[in-house]
Amino acid sequence: MPAGRPTKYKPEFCDLVIKVGEEGGTLAAMAEACDVDRSTINDWIDVHPEFSRAIKRGLQKAQVLWEKQGMLATFGGVDGFNATSYIFNMKNRFKEDWRDKQEVAQTVKVEAFKWEDDDDS
Repeated sequence: MPAGRPTKYKPEFCDLVIKVGEEGGTLAAMAEACDVDRSTINDWIDVHPEFSRAIKRGLQKAQVLWEKQGMLATFGGVDGFNATSYIFNMKNRFKEDWRDKQEVAQTVKVEAFKWEDDDDS
């Protein structure tokens, strides 16, 4: 029997984190719904492949919800819509798809040589 405290993990947490994502929730909200710390969520992602898939699915659903709300608001469907705060939120929450900064990797080969003086003076 392994040492340490027994895990609080339950397979039904997969459905729970997807539901939180459907409501636009973050990883912190998913951890709260499971009544655990955020670090525990990260541990479960590493140990339970089905939970890792559920987290990814939930985060994707959260992004879709936020994007739909943004489209609705852009066309006047949300009173008091603040485009600046919306964009700030999206760029910080969904960096992979929303950030402005593009990273480009470049490999450069540098060759060094020794200068030989042919002058005999």
